[in-house]
Amino acid sequence: MTAEPLVRFQRVQKTYDGEHLVVRQLDLDIHRGEFLSLLGPSGSGKTTTLMMLAGFESPTSGEILLDGKPITRTPPHRRNFGMVFQNYALFPHMSVGQNVAYPLTVRKVPKDEQQRRVQRALDMVQLRGMADRLPGQLSGGQQQRVALARALVFEPQLVLMDEPLGALDKQLREHMQIELKDLHRQLGVTFVYVTHDQGEALTMSDRVAVFNEGVIQQLDTVDRLYETPSNRFVAGFVGDNTVLRGQLGQRQGHGGEHAEMTLPDGRVLHGLNVSGAASGAAVEACIRPERVVLHRRTDVQRANMLEAEVARVIYFGDHLRLLCSVGGGQADATVKLPLDGLDGAAAPRAGEAVVLEFPTAHARIYAP
Repeated sequence: MTAEPLVRFQRVQKTYDGEHLVVRQLDLDIHRGEFLSLLGPSGSGKTTTLMMLAGFESPTSGEILLDGKPITRTPPHRRNFGMVFQNYALFPHMSVGQNVAYPLTVRKVPKDEQQRRVQRALDMVQLRGMADRLPGQLSGGQQQRVALARALVFEPQLVLMDEPLGALDKQLREHMQIELKDLHRQLGVTFVYVTHDQGEALTMSDRVAVFNEGVIQQLDTVDRLYETPSNRFVAGFVGDNTVLRGQLGQRQGHGGEHAEMTLPDGRVLHGLNVSGAASGAAVEACIRPERVVLHRRTDVQRANMLEAEVARVIYFGDHLRLLCSVGGGQADATVKLPLDGLDGAAAPRAGEAVVLEFPTAHARIYAP
């Protein structure tokens, strides 16, 4: 028997002008204790979904349930949700301790209990000894920790985060991602996290809902989302790809999933016909950079081998990113080459002739 979700969206829609739907027929279950990210470009509906869950926006139609009970018309302060914003939203005239204690003061928690909970919350976010400082005396990362402590101090059922790390520099942002995930594991509280950053979503989440044009395109675990994107949008939005354009040829195998694809110059590739396109349709094959094998010389001829020329070599520290021209009017293919995979050989250079190879199972063919 499947456990009842903590939160359920039932056919929820939202429009601001009565015509354009920002969120369309949303059905979404949020499980207890999970870290769920809502990922998508600007205007995709992810933030509106979070705001409806928080109670700051009301659905135009549909219902939101918490523990099986409707909360659609419950005001935000009665939902017992913690909230963390990108701009921190701290009171500048109040100390760190007073900021963190604010939700407890509003709930009329006794002073001695407030002090105990504030100290515990500050310890959780590694701000011990900073209760008397003002927000203006803290770094951006420390201010974000204060906002997180304030969201956790009253032991909420759910913590909602709207791009909370967006204002931090790259190194600090990556450090905070690890801290947030560790804190989530420690507390077991349900986190719902809005971001447009694919790497951020993949790093922290148990599951990710990818939004576009008000619709969830795919809701899945991070590994399945990356390895088996359900459509062309998800494949392009989550991670890098080599994209090859062509025409779908003969469909093979059970259900016609395996298919041939003919490039404009006549070369034939093999892949998985993920979108069920018909023979003769214009299609695109997407291959992750990690799945492309680079041969510097080979006399072997196998399926899915393409002659190419290295156009550009980009150094990333632990690997090289190669952009390779495959000709035929195609965009450059991307290859991720680990430095330890060179085995002492010199790195490829721009202008070098190479052969690229990729498995049929990792060439996912979509109708564009």
